[in-house]
Amino acid sequence: TGEDTLSLHDALPICRGEAMNSLNNIRLSMLDLVAVRQGGTVGEALQLSLANARHVEALGFTRYWLAEHHNMPGIASSATAVLVGHIAGGTQRIRVGSGGIMLPNHAPLVVAEAFGTLAELYPGRIDLGLGRAPGTDAVTMRALRRDRIETEADFPREVAELQRLLGPQQPGQPVVAVPGAGTEVPIWLLGSSLFSARLAAERGLPYAFASHFAPAMLRQAIDIYRRSFRPSVHLDQPYVVIGVPLIAAATDDEAEFLASSTFQRVLGILRGDRGCLQPPVAGFLQGLHPRERSGIADFLGAAVIGGPETVRAGLNDLLAASGADEFMFVCDIFDPALRQRSLTIAADVCGQS
Repeated sequence: TGEDTLSLHDALPICRGEAMNSLNNIRLSMLDLVAVRQGGTVGEALQLSLANARHVEALGFTRYWLAEHHNMPGIASSATAVLVGHIAGGTQRIRVGSGGIMLPNHAPLVVAEAFGTLAELYPGRIDLGLGRAPGTDAVTMRALRRDRIETEADFPREVAELQRLLGPQQPGQPVVAVPGAGTEVPIWLLGSSLFSARLAAERGLPYAFASHFAPAMLRQAIDIYRRSFRPSVHLDQPYVVIGVPLIAAATDDEAEFLASSTFQRVLGILRGDRGCLQPPVAGFLQGLHPRERSGIADFLGAAVIGGPETVRAGLNDLLAASGADEFMFVCDIFDPALRQRSLTIAADVCGQS
């Protein structure tokens, strides 16, 4: 493959270590941003998401998560709980959840009722991943929260409130989530910094690191989480999921070409232009300013891009570096059939298809 692809892997800001797992037994999952493609519609994006969930379910993936974003023309997953129900209703086995619900945007009771309803509809299949970012711009944030002012203490308190609302109903409990109480929907904490790593460790909750867009603190966050972890009724030992941008193809050159859709999306984010997913462009990176190439490389520092052997090597490197229990792939390929092929290649190299 070319130098630009190699530079993305070289940007991985974590050191090599002894793998705690192997590709043959690591769990594979998918985070779907429900991209609206250039020339496509929101309705098409929603149906493609369901088709993709069915595909990875057949491959044996563990879970399928949807991300909450707002006021972004190229992302159709803003009503995340509704979309979780759509995907769960159209699949049979795979766990479906949020990656995540941005808790500052919602009252915990509303979240508990929504996910409690989902848990009653699809028992044993719903995950509730929680983040503390707004998932949008400042203007939209104000539209979502009205006049609310967030403090650092709010997120831990609201996580605890959600745990109470989804746990067994207590005698004299003044506010009860119906549905919700007693469903014990698994709560995950998500993050791209150290705050949620510490909180997940303190509460004994599983932790998902957002290395698919912010890999810089991956090693430090995982180290803090594992070192500080306190067993709980929910989890007796640390459990780590890491986000992995994945572009797998028949050859390294084809993967580099297909990855240009992802490069365009990232460049748009860096420029403040979050439009629709664009078709691939040959030689896209080479036409950019070095500063823009560097920004894309930093954003995609954990990306795995290439043919089957390159993908195998890249996933092994990530596993050795992080000791992750689970990979959660983000796969922004313009052609839906080639996205499904990419995920099949990843499952094949991990011996799981």
